[in-house]
Amino acid sequence: MSIENFHAPENAGVLFWFEKISQIPRPSYGEKRISDYLAAFAKDHHLTCIQDELYNIIMIREASKGREADPPLILQAHMDMVCEKENGLDFDFNRDPLRLKRDGDFLFAEGTTLGGDDGIGVAMILALLADEDLCCPRLEAVITICEETGMEGAFGLDVSPLKGKRLLNLDSEDEGVLLCSCAGGSTGNLVLPVERESTSGLPVTLSLCGLLGGHSGNEIHRERGNACILLGRLLYMLHKDCDFSLTGISGGSKQNAIPREATAALLISPDSRDAFAAKVRALEEVLKNEYLSSDPGLSISCEISESPEEALGLTTASLDSVLSLLLLLPNGVQAMNTEIDGLVKTSLNLGILVLEEKELRLTSLLRSSVDSEKRNLEEKVGELLRLLGGSADFSSPYPAWEWKKDSDMRTSLAALYKEMYGKEARLDAIHAGVECGIFCGKIKDLDAVSIGPDMSGIHTTEERLSISSSERVFAYVKKFVES
Repeated sequence: MSIENFHAPENAGVLFWFEKISQIPRPSYGEKRISDYLAAFAKDHHLTCIQDELYNIIMIREASKGREADPPLILQAHMDMVCEKENGLDFDFNRDPLRLKRDGDFLFAEGTTLGGDDGIGVAMILALLADEDLCCPRLEAVITICEETGMEGAFGLDVSPLKGKRLLNLDSEDEGVLLCSCAGGSTGNLVLPVERESTSGLPVTLSLCGLLGGHSGNEIHRERGNACILLGRLLYMLHKDCDFSLTGISGGSKQNAIPREATAALLISPDSRDAFAAKVRALEEVLKNEYLSSDPGLSISCEISESPEEALGLTTASLDSVLSLLLLLPNGVQAMNTEIDGLVKTSLNLGILVLEEKELRLTSLLRSSVDSEKRNLEEKVGELLRLLGGSADFSSPYPAWEWKKDSDMRTSLAALYKEMYGKEARLDAIHAGVECGIFCGKIKDLDAVSIGPDMSGIHTTEERLSISSSERVFAYVKKFVES
């Protein structure tokens, strides 16, 4: 089937609602429009609605006749999305609707992230609440803001209106998997002061691109290249044989996305032009060989101007500090879980890198299912910054979601999956963060499970959502709600 524009008719159920919300800009920290849309939806469907000052939304549908005595069920998703786009694309996530496309069974957005994480969860909630024939207990729909940037919405939510002790989170990416535990994390805000001096030379733009990137929790174990770290390594190796002045460096845009591209601005002496270009080509081959399997598209471009210019570049001491930091900063998988095969226990991801006038700023997301290991990693990073004359503070901590030994909800969902599809659901834990841990800390004795349809490439422009899987998972959720 050829690629075509996607349009869902009104009777398309969950996909109709997914298309609806895809027309509303919803970047993290820019959720007012989608939040207002959800509040209007609640009013149109005669639901109790609470919209807090953060723009979190709680919608309550009272129990159907005959189900008043059944325990309430909390349905939970987040309204924001990671906003990544292809280089040079004329698209503004604060203004433009997503351009939905269909390729066979898969939905994607032209040139951008799709927002299936977690637009499909929101769409499932809307489809349930809009179903007048649904026979259900009291449903408490909770749709949060800023999940992608540190779960600020979940942290700031007043849960006192909620009566439920069961929570079904709709923010997972694998059909047939019941997610029951996740890692905790924190955001490292790293600052390294720098000094500049007047210098001159041929301007060079050095760009490392073509990496696959991905979600820093779900795909960190794939050992994909981090563009910020690799560009730092490239500069470190270049500096061994070539003199240059660093005037700028940047890479990444989201702390929880593995950076796919990074760029440095340099000045070199005119007589070293050919030698510098040759060294870059040689080092490109080294990195391409190392990342042949994980990032086959890795490439380095080196654009050298013909005319010398003057600029403020880093002093020798500051350049040494910057290169040392990018070489030594821990990144990627730090420890694997010894009890669950293939599960990452501790990791960190350098997600954002930018050189400003007087300081280098880095944002790194740390994750671990063991709080003491996360603290130890924070101490390592903090000590490295201190030794280099910088500083580190760690914000937006969120707790690990611990495995619940006895879970009636997990048992019921597993039995229903076997009944509907004739096979066992897989019980799982992940390294990525899920809001369930925050809600478990806020609501005593909460029983939580996270599910979702098949998705791939989340947090990247390669994000894909399975249409058939979305429909199956929605049917599964609806049956559970009605059971």
